[in-house]
Amino acid sequence: MSFQPQRVRVLVNPRSGPGWSFDRLQRVFARHWDRAGMELTYQFTQSAADGVAKARRAAEQGVEALIVVGGDGTVSTVGAALLGTATALGVVPVGSGNGFARHFEIPLTPARAVAALAQAEPALIDVGVVNERPFLVTCSMAWDAAIVRSFERSPLRGIIPYVFAGAYELLGYVPQPIAAELDSGETLRFDDALIFTIANLTQYGGGAVIAPQARPDDGQLELVVARRQDVPQLVANVARLFNGTIERVPGLVFRRFRSLRVQRAQAAAIQVDGELATAPAEVTVRVLPRALRVLVPAGATAAAG
Repeated sequence: MSFQPQRVRVLVNPRSGPGWSFDRLQRVFARHWDRAGMELTYQFTQSAADGVAKARRAAEQGVEALIVVGGDGTVSTVGAALLGTATALGVVPVGSGNGFARHFEIPLTPARAVAALAQAEPALIDVGVVNERPFLVTCSMAWDAAIVRSFERSPLRGIIPYVFAGAYELLGYVPQPIAAELDSGETLRFDDALIFTIANLTQYGGGAVIAPQARPDDGQLELVVARRQDVPQLVANVARLFNGTIERVPGLVFRRFRSLRVQRAQAAAIQVDGELATAPAEVTVRVLPRALRVLVPAGATAAAG
């Protein structure tokens, strides 16, 4: 292991996910991370804004590795605060989707994740930006964004509640016309898009692989579109969403790009790394190449590009 940071901070979101204990996790950190000469400290996030402030302070103080214990929403906000810094972001996944961790093959069991990160190496990855808000995993602008609204109201987490949220939103969802102008000069028009997702990494979360060819360090993002007429094909081929072969489903649209301008008929909420955000009718998306340093476990380097 060549990466041996001297200053490591663990930033914990105590509201993320059930089934884990900070006391037990602290003992695992002590076993795998706490060595002679290392400064290992712990902090808790009180809110998203507090997490951002603490991440920025960590970078300013020369913390070499900031390990986030949380879900994709916490990972996203903290990661955004570390853009362009020398601080490496590590992730111990305790959320519901954990798309970031799944892409980089970080174990989904918190204790195993801590151990794996102790043998990790830093890598630079791209970051997407939607209307000047960074995202690490995905953002969505159609029914795939509306699902988050119902999912946020559910007291349960996991893939099953997410499926029920999707079914509920599908019943009343009315697609609006979308025009997407890519930096290549191509303009795509859709009257009935149900899925309109931009992916920086392969994963939706929960094991769903929405963009199998997405690479985190190639300087590009991936657009994935499915229309209402594609629903029967999607249902019949739902297994392909989980085995990485969704590109074989007929009718789906895939495009790679560096910048994208989306014009919708009206303003509507979008999904950004699992969080709902307000957005105007016109949305711009671009990539920041190799803008964030992250910790990738040994043996999972293929997942980084």
